[in-house]
Amino acid sequence: MIKRAGTEDAGALASLAKQMWTNHDPDNLGEEFRELVKNDEAACFIKYADGKPVAFAQCQLRHDYVEGTASSPVGYLEGVFVLEGYRRNGYAAELLAECEKWSKGKGCSEFASDCEFGNEGSLKFHLSTGFEEANRIICFKKKL
Repeated sequence: MIKRAGTEDAGALASLAKQMWTNHDPDNLGEEFRELVKNDEAACFIKYADGKPVAFAQCQLRHDYVEGTASSPVGYLEGVFVLEGYRRNGYAAELLAECEKWSKGKGCSEFASDCEFGNEGSLKFHLSTGFEEANRIICFKKKL
């Protein structure tokens, strides 16, 4: 079963998300998701299996330029995560489909995503679910 997350699901979302975004403060993730699920330009979906939340996806509208797209807003997959032991069952693809459906309902004609350079698992997932690579960049920074 997949459901669109509400404020009551913020804790479950944060619990899953902290396993993917390990550099985020776990205490702040719950608050971030409580705010995010109330945002009309964002959506989170949770996949349940064996009576518990085992996967989630977060998407939102992006109005700024999105690499490789020609319209605005663009639906954007911000993250998708499936617990170890539940992977390779199509759950991430199911969650992606919900995000795409939500984005279409918001008037989007394009959907985009990204992954970090070297994340081969994410690259394979994106390519296997119909994404095409738009560009590769390496970003730089320095302190002044």
